[in-house]
Amino acid sequence: MIIDFPNIPEQRLPNFKGGEKEYIARMFFDGQNRIMYGRLEPGASIGLHTHETSSEIMYFLEGRGKVLLADGEERVAAGQCHYCPKGHTHSLVNDSDADLVFFAVVPEQ
Repeated sequence: MIIDFPNIPEQRLPNFKGGEKEYIARMFFDGQNRIMYGRLEPGASIGLHTHETSSEIMYFLEGRGKVLLADGEERVAAGQCHYCPKGHTHSLVNDSDADLVFFAVVPEQ
């Protein structure tokens, strides 16, 4: 199956999960798995949230930022991958002066 992200309408999600500004995303959802091409503009974030029934894999395509975790933070940049296992908590923050673009997969478990 091909997921043609350029032909999926862009959604602007203000204060996503309690974050700042907007999460801009093109999302595919088959009822079980969510696959997203996302973007955070400078100063935007996805709020701190726990993956109770899923995990999340984020691969960063452009930019840099940070992931907040229950026990600290980790810097992320293009070419890196962040994994949040089921039951864990995280947040994504674009604290740079350029867009943070990423591909994310959230499989229900």
